[in-house]
Amino acid sequence: MSNFISRTITGILVIALGIFLIAIAIIHDIWVLLYGIPIFLIGFFILFNKKEDKIEEIKNSKEKDL
Repeated sequence: MSNFISRTITGILVIALGIFLIAIAIIHDIWVLLYGIPIFLIGFFILFNKKEDKIEEIKNSKEKDL
């Protein structure tokens, strides 16, 4: 469960940073989009990556069996 919480917090913060950089690009300098869009996409990947939870469940179940 802590993995879900940390992934959610990290994903939201990275998405917020991406949105901030995209807003700066629109207002001030278009070249900031080179940073804003990839950071925004990475945030979505972090937030919606469900495979990592399954890997953690498998890893934890193997440790309990030992």
